[in-house]
This record gives sequence, C-alpha cells and structure tokens, in this order.
Amino acid sequence: MIGNVNTRDIDVLILCGGKGKRLKALVSDRPKPMAEVNKKPFLDILLEHISSFGFKRVILCTGYMAGYIETYYKNKFSDLNILFSAEKGPLGTAGGVKNAEGILKSNPFLVMNGDSICRVDLKKFFSFHINKKALSSIALADINDASDYGSVSIDKENRILSFIEKHGSGSSYVNAGVYFLDKSILSLIRKNEKTSLEKDIFPMLAKSNRFYGFTTKEKLFDIGTPDRFNSICGMESLRGRHGK
Repeated sequence: MIGNVNTRDIDVLILCGGKGKRLKALVSDRPKPMAEVNKKPFLDILLEHISSFGFKRVILCTGYMAGYIETYYKNKFSDLNILFSAEKGPLGTAGGVKNAEGILKSNPFLVMNGDSICRVDLKKFFSFHINKKALSSIALADINDASDYGSVSIDKENRILSFIEKHGSGSSYVNAGVYFLDKSILSLIRKNEKTSLEKDIFPMLAKSNRFYGFTTKEKLFDIGTPDRFNSICGMESLRGRHGK
C-alpha cells in the first residue's frame, strides 16, 4: 500500500511483441521472452519478480508468435490475472502500449520490456513516481560500461534532461526498461502506427518538466543478443523468486 493505492490495483504491461532477430541463432522456435534461462522461460522470471511486489493484473502485449505466449500463460499463474493484447502487425514499444489502451484500467500503469530484467524495488519506484507527480518515470540502472547502451542525463531533482546515443565506455545511467506512465501519455501515441517509446515519446516528455529517473544499483540483464543471453544463463541471481 502506497498512500491510498495498492500495487494490486496497478496494471502491468509487458512488451513481448518483438521478433528477436538477433537471437534467432539460439532461439528460433518461440518468441524471445520465452527463451529458457535456468530451465524456465525468461518471462516466468519477470512475472515472478512482479508478483513478489503484490502486482496482480498483467497485460502481455504480444505480436510475433502471440499464440505461443497465450497458450503457455492461459492458466499458468494462479496469483496473477494475465490478459493479452495482440498486435496485428509490428507496432513498436509505444504502439504496443497504445494497442492495450482498451483494457488498461489503472492510472498510472507500469510498463516493462519482456526481454530484460532489472530487479528494481517496484514499491519504492512507485512511491517515487507518485511523490514527484510525474507524467512518466524511468528506472535508471547505473552500469560501469555503457558503451552498448544509450545513456540518460538527469538533474539534481532527478528530472530527465536528455538521452544520449551510444558512445565510448564509462559509467553512466541507462534506461532499465521499467516505466511508470500516466494515462495522458497515450494521447501522444497514434493508434495502429509503429512508434517507439524510447525514440519518439520519451524525447518529447523530456521537455515537460515532469519526466523523472529513478536510479538503482540493481544490475540490468537482457537477452537481446546471443552474447548477453549466454552470459546470464546459469546465473544464481536469476534463479527462483526474488523480491521485497
């Protein structure tokens, strides 16, 4: 419970619609979020993390091989109410969120990438978002080598100032793929049009003065490339249930 809001009343959207072309050499018979890490689908690990913070209503935004995900999760988690929002064609990260507008209930709502995990304390993150009266808040992971990621610049109040494309090595904050969004942001996204949160919507929000970054020391793991996927397989930190 945070103020008068319980996390069980907050919708969680997980973006699972991408084809995962870079991972095809290792995972070709299923959508990328279903790639097995420690003998379980990566998406299971993400859902367990969400559940451990009390969230109950999850919308899986599917696209490529949507039927695979829907069949697997139809009756998989008894402690979660899992719904599906299927794209008819590729819509990008923002388009996938817009596509789920009709079944979204809560304001704000939580959005997560289906191919990465950063074990952010989601209750603290939610409290941060509410206290800042933010339109949007992004979890920012502090990593030692940001050369493979674009970095994010924030001011002393944690307002997001700008997004910086991939550059040389060095420590910086990077987008951890975990967001709280106000429903009003949906008006910025055109229906049935391929749109990116990261490239199209977030740069606009950076001009609003109500866009914040929640910093965390938790590690960011993603399965976007064969090297990254192989590096996390077998990691003890990705076994079983973890949460607060």
